[in-house]
Amino acid sequence: MTQQTRVPETESTPGSGQVSAAQQNVEEQLVRNVLRSFEDCQDPRLKQLMQSLVTHLHAFIRDVRLTEEEWNKAIEFLTAVGHITDDRRQEFILLSDVFGASMQTINVNHEAYGDATEATVFGPFFVEDAPRIENGGDIAGAAPGEPCWVEGTVKDTDGNPVPNARIEVWEADEDGFYDVQYSDQRVSGRAHLYSDDDGNYRFWGLTPTPYPIPHDGPVGKMLEAVGRSPMRASHLHFMVTKPGLRTLVTHIFVRGDELLKYDTVFGVKASLIKDFVQQDPGTPTPDGRELGGRAWARTRFDLVLPPAAD
Repeated sequence: MTQQTRVPETESTPGSGQVSAAQQNVEEQLVRNVLRSFEDCQDPRLKQLMQSLVTHLHAFIRDVRLTEEEWNKAIEFLTAVGHITDDRRQEFILLSDVFGASMQTINVNHEAYGDATEATVFGPFFVEDAPRIENGGDIAGAAPGEPCWVEGTVKDTDGNPVPNARIEVWEADEDGFYDVQYSDQRVSGRAHLYSDDDGNYRFWGLTPTPYPIPHDGPVGKMLEAVGRSPMRASHLHFMVTKPGLRTLVTHIFVRGDELLKYDTVFGVKASLIKDFVQQDPGTPTPDGRELGGRAWARTRFDLVLPPAAD
């Protein structure tokens, strides 16, 4: 016999105190009916997700006393998010990012493990099949920006070097754009490489600079309406994979960047802020590369991967 579905106590909302008891009963009965509609779901996890979503969604509607006009505006907004999304632009990820939902999901799924490197948001600009470079190669391609030497190690939480870890790296150019934001099909500012036999890696990239998330669409209009900036703190993306170890998606940020406290997707963590040390023009490079008298920078990012979840 199916147990009667009960509206959780958290469903009582501040707004419900401003309506009659009879009206509250009508609203609570609807919640019970919707919750009950999922009772026969054979997947326990799916049932939990759907019933919790209904509980919180109805609580929000009742708390703010959502108007039909506001509901219609929300549907129009989500429709616009869907229409602008394609294989090169993911507006739904942007929406998740600016609400902190992406970052909170990462927090929930990547609990601290020893001295493992902290994870942060994936972002909407990762592309499969980025070109491979050898250690010491250049990911920048023709992208404009200041050259930056990036080096480090990949280890496990026991301190053992991790050879042959796949390291995906991608970043915006100094104009604030990723290659996929251009219309000419260029591939620049991204590549993959592998750690060497001692777990070391190294490559040339660009010194990260601040940039806005794409704000010419519905998410950008929403940020403008609420008085929020679309700017991201300067960063360089990493994704590191190795069988038997947890996949790491993270970035590093530039110490001293004034946007560290205001990153629009809430992705900054203190452990990921690194020194990008400026080098005067003519300073010898680690690999003897000639930069034509240009200034450059260097940074170090040592990566620590925990065991894969069982």
